[in-house]
Amino acid sequence: MNQERVLTKHLDDFLLCLEEGRYYDAHEALEIIWFPRRFEDDNEMRLLKGFINASVSLELKKRGKKEASQKVWKTYLKYKPLIYKIDSPHLKKYYKITQYLDKFCYNSIY
Repeated sequence: MNQERVLTKHLDDFLLCLEEGRYYDAHEALEIIWFPRRFEDDNEMRLLKGFINASVSLELKKRGKKEASQKVWKTYLKYKPLIYKIDSPHLKKYYKITQYLDKFCYNSIY
């Protein structure tokens, strides 16, 4: 399976996990893609790091660790604007993820 299809599958898994409240699993879905590439100077990988941090934030909130959750959420917010600086076949999925996080998750963090 080529890299683009693999990333598409993991992005779909990430969003499904978020929607189902399985935030740890969401983290794992993207960690597989991001971790081997984490040292690349690449805004798309940084955006994925932001999404991973958002799912970690939600998991921390779920475990009752509100302050830690808010701190990690700020890392997501730091990387979120990178969506406007990348050219990727996955932009529609990235927009869908950010819309979901911003609409449904922000209030649960703050």
